[in-house]
Order: sequence, then C-alpha cells, then structure tokens
Amino acid sequence: MTGATRDDTAGPRPEASDVAAGRPVDDGSWPTSPFGCVDAAFAALTCDPHPLRIDLSHLDPALGVPAGPINVADLRVWMGRHRRHWTALDAVWRELITQARLDGPAWVVAATALALPALVRCAADLVAGGWRGDPDDVDAEVLTGFLGALRDHVDVARPAPYARLCRAAQRAGHALVAQQRDVVLVDDIDAIPAGPRTPQRPWGHPDLLVRRAVDLGLLDACDEQPYIDTRLGRRAIEPIATRLGVTADALRMRLRRVDERLAWALADGTLTGTASPQAQQALVRQAEHRQRTRTACASTPATATVDASGPAGIRRAAGTPELAAA
Repeated sequence: MTGATRDDTAGPRPEASDVAAGRPVDDGSWPTSPFGCVDAAFAALTCDPHPLRIDLSHLDPALGVPAGPINVADLRVWMGRHRRHWTALDAVWRELITQARLDGPAWVVAATALALPALVRCAADLVAGGWRGDPDDVDAEVLTGFLGALRDHVDVARPAPYARLCRAAQRAGHALVAQQRDVVLVDDIDAIPAGPRTPQRPWGHPDLLVRRAVDLGLLDACDEQPYIDTRLGRRAIEPIATRLGVTADALRMRLRRVDERLAWALADGTLTGTASPQAQQALVRQAEHRQRTRTACASTPATATVDASGPAGIRRAAGTPELAAA
C-alpha cells in the first residue's frame, strides 16, 4: 500500500462488482488494517476490464486537469505530481466529494483511497505521539472522521475542501488519543465568563424554534426538513437538493434567505417571544407571496440570457424555477 505505516499481507483481490455495489467481502483475502482494506478495494475498482473512471472535461481547461475520462488510479498519480496546484486540486476534490455523495459506494472508496497518503501520515503521527493501544484503532478513527466529513460535513462551496476533510480526520484521531491520556477537551477557559450560568429555556431549543418558525410562516413547510438536515444535522446539501429536484446552489440560496429571516425574528423577539396578531398576519402574507412566486416561476419556461458584466460574460437561466423560487 502506498505510504502505509505497516505492512499488510493480502490474499486475492475482491471482485470489483462487490466493492462497487457496497457488498461486504469477508473471505480471508482482505488485509488486516483499515487503510489496507481501502487500498485493496481501490485496486479492485481500478483494474481491468472495467476500471472506475472519472470525466473532468467539464472543468476549466486552464486548471490543467486531465481531459476526458481517466482511470481513477491514473488520477491519483496525477494528483501526486501536482500536490501544490491548489486551485486544480480543489476543483477535482469538489467533483470527488459530489460523486461520493450522489453516485454510490464505489466513489466513497475512490475518494478515500486518493486521500490515503495524508490519512496514513496523520495516523502515524498520532501513534508516534504516545498511543499505547492497537495502531489499527487510530487508523479506524481517522478513517471514520474522514468518511463522516466526506458524507456530510464538508461544504464543497467553501475553499479547500480536501484540507477540511483531512482536518476532520485528524480531529477524530486526536480525540481518541486524548481519551487514552485522560485529557478532557474543553472550551477556551479564558473566553468563558465567570459566574453562574443561566439555564436555557426549553422553548429555546433549536428544534422547537424551527417548528415555531414554520407555524409563524418564517419557514415554509417544504423547507423545514431540508433546513433541519443541513443546519442542525449538518448533512451534505447535494443529496438533499437532488431529492428535492433543485440544484445545490439554489437550495443554498433558499436556506440562506431562511437564515436571514430567522436572524431578524430572533433579534426582535418574534421567534422567542409572543408575536402580535398583526405580526403573525404579516408573516402569513409573506409566506403566501413566496409560495405564489414559486408556483409562477415553476410554470415559466426557462430562457437563456447572457450577463456581460463579467470579462467573458456569464450565461444564466432566466426564470429557472429552482433559482427564482429560492
């Protein structure tokens, strides 16, 4: 295994179809370490006759990424040779994260294998720092932290998605090592004011506030579950947008506007206090207006327009339902 901290003895490779379908393979052929399992699965997915390929031709050619469909194993070689081409690597990782979230377990394996060099180094540093248990436990925790971030917690719209994945893996491994050292991680003591704490009122719980926001019309009922999943559950936005039939950018815009409305309602006490009948009626009218706007936009055919305000012009869709209705 490339960059492994320990040698693994592996038997015959598992079938690529089993790996791609997410079926477990337990015939004694797997390596003994978590990282070795990832590498073995990756080898099965990228070997002939049907290796896993990725098409990056839709990315900006100026980035210098490989053109056309490319074997993911060859992509790993290319990424290793361009480790300081941050902009290109960010674009590639956004594609990998999106495919891992939308296109099945094969892409989860591929994305994890492409990050193995960094994950192995991270785990090795943590073990060398004084871990007294089984090194595989640290490997597994680092891998778990990476997979959790890959599945849900890294926003591909923000910069440096790969660095965020690696930091999540490192935090998970460090938390395990800290438990062995009998260290309790706390907030910055200097930032915590002295004195007694005021208990939080039950009706200030986020779930109850979201439900009250729906009742008041601040949050549309169709946006309640997506808002809970993304803002409270910290789930990835791409699968949710796909389920709703809108683009991820459109859903981000819609939820950002919800954030603004909730921030306003929290600031003036409408959400946490008692709303007057007049305020409630105004919120209901606003909610009805949003619904009418969405319905009207959904029935309007999309037409292409060009915004020439940029250097080369930006093509947009006028009347696109998921953008206009956000």
